[in-house]
Amino acid sequence: MMYLRPYKKSDAKVILSWCEDETVFRKWTSDRYDTYPITEHDMNEKYFDCNGDCTEEDNFYPMTACDDNGMVGHFIMRYVGGNRHILRIGFVIVDSKKRGHGYGKKMMRLALEYAFRIAGAEKVTIGVFENNRFAYHCYQAAGFRDVQTEHHEICELFGEKWQILELEITREQYFLLSETDL
Repeated sequence: MMYLRPYKKSDAKVILSWCEDETVFRKWTSDRYDTYPITEHDMNEKYFDCNGDCTEEDNFYPMTACDDNGMVGHFIMRYVGGNRHILRIGFVIVDSKKRGHGYGKKMMRLALEYAFRIAGAEKVTIGVFENNRFAYHCYQAAGFRDVQTEHHEICELFGEKWQILELEITREQYFLLSETDL
């Protein structure tokens, strides 16, 4: 059985071990860190001392997903632009040994359950690099749908332009999905 709990500083060591190389690291963190690799101290400093780079106070919620055997995944939630009705999920990562076995979908479903039932969100958004097809399909399987935009955000990494695809799910969509799929 999977469950969520607030992130603890000691989680950093395990989470960072899931980043086998810089490509995995960048798909997880984008350009939010200047260097690779980072240390546990770097991660905790960003999370606790820098509020996850959020300008608003009380707007950065790192979560850890666990099962009976320990940690299986991690993500953060934050409100978008001070709007307490729109939550954004980011920094999503699953234990490298568990990828491809449904853990990401289960974790995202728990995140959505938390967002809509506890945090009172009306909409949840997430972005994913177009070259991260496994994550994209995971988010779709959890209920997220593509957002049609004229201009996709681009992030330059490794001398390449990585396009960010936007997805979202509304409260109404989630509860309809819950009735038919859960």
